[in-house]
Amino acid sequence: MSRIDRRFAQLKASSRTGLIPFVTAGDPAPEHMVALMHALVDAGADVIELGVPFSDPMADGPVIQHASERAIAKGVGLVDVLRWVAEFRARDADTPVVLMGYLNPVEIHGYARFAQEAVQAGVDGVLLVDCPLEEAAVLQPLRDAGLQQILLAAPTTAPARMAQLCEAAEGFLYYVSFAGITGAAHLSTGGIAARVADIRAHARTPVAVGFGIRDAASAKAIAGFADAVVIGTALVERLAGATDAADIAARISEFLAPIRAALDAH
Repeated sequence: MSRIDRRFAQLKASSRTGLIPFVTAGDPAPEHMVALMHALVDAGADVIELGVPFSDPMADGPVIQHASERAIAKGVGLVDVLRWVAEFRARDADTPVVLMGYLNPVEIHGYARFAQEAVQAGVDGVLLVDCPLEEAAVLQPLRDAGLQQILLAAPTTAPARMAQLCEAAEGFLYYVSFAGITGAAHLSTGGIAARVADIRAHARTPVAVGFGIRDAASAKAIAGFADAVVIGTALVERLAGATDAADIAARISEFLAPIRAALDAH
């Protein structure tokens, strides 16, 4: 059983909703990245989604785009991300880590090489936004090495395609709450609940919901029908400008603590 599968089994057994925070690797301070990851776990993260900086993050809104730009400006690349995961694993052997990003850096690194190094570092899954199910064969070396490919579904996903996604999903299926980029100011849960319930009834994996979740209230609303919530833009925004490990940890705790409490209360 993978770390991701084991973590979601634990969440189900304890009737808890998972918390999956997203951060951009290397932002706000590359030298404190490992401490940042540990701070996420200390604040209640069940899975860490680590964004790999990329020059053209087409699925992301301005906040995460700028975070990626800042990390790239500081020289952060895929090799650094894998090194940070390996250093994180020296103290934390249990918390799943998913790399979220785009196909280009992996392709340049080499699929087989990336797969081997990612597994050795302790990465558990990859979510590559611009690699749809129809082109997932290129990622076979990653799956062969033991990495789980996290797939995306959206409100616009057609029923036939949704059935394919539910069948092929590994780790968890990431449901994008609306059609658009990350960082929406408002989240409407009206049509999401029924959609997610239908997906959960057919998917082989748990379903996490992301995009538009910014605080305890929106996280609690999603917790009523999802296995996990993903929160990124609001957290990345909160961390912007932090310069030392203590400040980073304090900002993370202050931001995630009420969200964790709201999920647990539900």
